[in-house]
This record gives sequence, structure tokens and C-alpha cells, in this order.
Amino acid sequence: MPFSVTLTLRGAPAAARVFGRRTTCLVGRAAECGIRLAPTETRTSRHHCVLDVDPPQLRVRDLGSRNGTYVNGERLRPGPPGRHLSDGDEIRVGRAVLRVAVHAAERMAGDPGPDADARTPDPVEALHVLLDAAGAGAPELTGIRGYQVLQELGRGGQGVVHLARHEETGELLALKTLSAHGAVDPSAREGFLREFACTRALRHPNIVAFHGAGAHGSTFYFTCEFCRLGSVADLVARSGGRLDVDRAVGITLQVLRGLHYAHTAQVPVRHADGSSALYRGLVHRDIKPQNLLLTGTRENPAVKVADFGLSKAFDSAGLSGHTLTGALGGSPAFMPRGQVLDFKYALPEVDLWATTACLYWMLTGSPPRDFPSDADPVTVVLHRPPVPVRDRLPTLPPRLAAAIDTALVDEPGIAPTTAADLAEVFRRAL
Repeated sequence: MPFSVTLTLRGAPAAARVFGRRTTCLVGRAAECGIRLAPTETRTSRHHCVLDVDPPQLRVRDLGSRNGTYVNGERLRPGPPGRHLSDGDEIRVGRAVLRVAVHAAERMAGDPGPDADARTPDPVEALHVLLDAAGAGAPELTGIRGYQVLQELGRGGQGVVHLARHEETGELLALKTLSAHGAVDPSAREGFLREFACTRALRHPNIVAFHGAGAHGSTFYFTCEFCRLGSVADLVARSGGRLDVDRAVGITLQVLRGLHYAHTAQVPVRHADGSSALYRGLVHRDIKPQNLLLTGTRENPAVKVADFGLSKAFDSAGLSGHTLTGALGGSPAFMPRGQVLDFKYALPEVDLWATTACLYWMLTGSPPRDFPSDADPVTVVLHRPPVPVRDRLPTLPPRLAAAIDTALVDEPGIAPTTAADLAEVFRRAL
């Protein structure tokens, strides 16, 4: 059953905000806040707290405000993990009070529901992979029908990647498993698989090809192209922590070719109500060195963008058990400020910023921003500008440095807005 979350400001019921889908919302006095309080609210910070909304779930997280964020009269500790909220709870920021209401959304006949505008075609054909009874739901896969699991390639917070051989064709593939947090609602499963099908539709030399997906219980399975040379993060580690200009920019240009295709590709979709349409472009939202894979030869590797939209789709469907704000610790180093402000409607520009941040990291060994150990990563992304790249690497050619610094300006109208334009800027800077 679909739900909505309503936040009503005490004394101003007409200004209530209703959320029907997964998103984040800043609360504070700054103009970009989704819930903006009056400038006269001097006890409220510009970015006071952030709400992670995933109806019917809601979590609030204080962003280091001077006067604190209170839930039902109790002051929150700043930073993660924040606090889960329920129907009837009250959030106080300064003198303002927001009341939480959670409702089961009524759906009219023929209404496709809150996910109707998602770019999600029918579920892809399920893989013919079933765990045997003993292995069901286990992250280490044994007894997969149709695939011979050879070895583990890596694991992260959401799942495990294995090298597998297709028993009929002999093809080597990466077999990925994602384990959902708790029982999986059928609508969440179907919605996730539909969104995954958009990724499967992408076919480009610089994007990892996905072949299929399926689900068994609370575990999801995917097969995709195996990239035998590992990731850009692995390459940088093997190279002593940095890459030279030609190699780093060469990798970046390949990434931008893949992003240009993905951002402009036509994706056929069919909505939950059975209607179909063509949408243009998919946004990755999690570009980082670990998601840039290498294949081919070590002398001339091909770069491929991996997990296009996969983590976002898994988390947005509520399958990971992670809050959005709590999960930001995974890659805030490569996240633009605008993505924190407006996660739901993240545009291609967030991928361009993250790609430039990867170039900065490949050249200097450091991300664009400094992240002190005692600082909340979300607060750093919101308030700290990138360090000029020549402050970290004074020998970097000035034209390239200027191009990188300009691309990392997280304000409209300054940085390039398409992958093709950004690639041209970097080519001219060499």
C-alpha cells in the first residue's frame, strides 16, 4: 500500500509539505532548503537539519546546528545516525515546530501511483539461478543453477561480487548479489527490477553491460560483463597513489563518453499502469573510482562505468535498510553539493561533478574537499568548497587546473552542463 508523509509547520497549516516518494529535504533558513524558515528565526541555522523521507519511513538528522534539533522535546546528537520518526512526532528547530503525519495514500482508479513517473519498464527476464535450500539468502553462493561460481571478487555494504562461468557458453561473468534488509515487499521487488531494466537497456563500449537479473526471497542476482583489470581505484593503488596527467585525463574522457551516451539515450519504459513511453537519459548518481572498471590490456585499458543506477534503485526501493542520509558516508568525497540538496531530481550535472572529482583524485591522491575525522560528511559537502587543485599539486598545468576548478564550481551557469562539453574542455586544456 502506498504511503505519504506530511510535515506541517505549527501555525501555518497551509504551508504543509507532502512527500509521496523517496527524497531528502533540508530544513533551515537558506534559500535552497526544502522547508525554509523565516530569516527572522535567528535560533535556526541556515542548514539546520536534514530529513530522509521514504514513505512511510522518516528520519531526521541534525547538521551540527548551534541550538540543536529536538524530537518530542529531546535534543538529537549531531550527525548520523539521526532518529526515526513516527506519526504524531514533533520536530523543533529554533522556535519552529513541525508535526509529522503518516498516511496511507488513497489511489483513484486508473492512477498509476507515486512511482508512475519513474523510468521503469517491465522487469527483465529473471536469471535461471536458484540457491539450493542450504544456501538460500547466503552471501557466499554455492549451487547456482546454470553458473559455476569460481571465486569472490569483492564485497561491499550491500552485497558480494563473484566471478562465474556460464555453464552453457563458457563465458566469464561477474555475478552480483544484493541482500535486502528484511522481508521484501512484492511491489518493492517489482519496482526495483523494472528500474534495473533501464540499466540493462544501456549498450556502450564505456558502460558495463548488464545481462540479466532475478530475485529469490530477499536476495537479488545480476550478471554483468566481467572487467578483469579491476577498478580505477585499484589502478591508482598499484601506481603509488597517483596517475600522470595523460593517463588520468584519458580515463576521464572515456568515462565522459559513456556518460554522454547514458545521459542522452532513449530508454523505452512501461509504467505501472501499463502505459508506455520513451524517456531520454539516465543519471548514475554514484560515480567514484570504485565504479570505474577496466578491461582489455594493461597498456591500453578500456574504462567502463559500472552499477549505473543500481545502488540508487536498490536504496530508493527501501531494500537496503540504509537511510539515504546515513548511506552518504559511502561516497561523499565525490558528491556535489547539489545532490545533497536535491537527491530525487539529480540531473546529469551531478555525474559531471563526480567525474571531475575522480580526475582530481587520480591526479592528487585526495578528494576535492577535506573531510576532517570529527566532521559530519553531509555538513562538509554542504559548506566546504573544493580545495583548488594546484594547492594539492602545484606542478599541474595551469590550463588543466583551471578547467578542473571551474568544473567543480557547484553553482548553476558556471560549470559545463553536458558530458560532451566537459570532455571538450579537458581536451583543450591539455
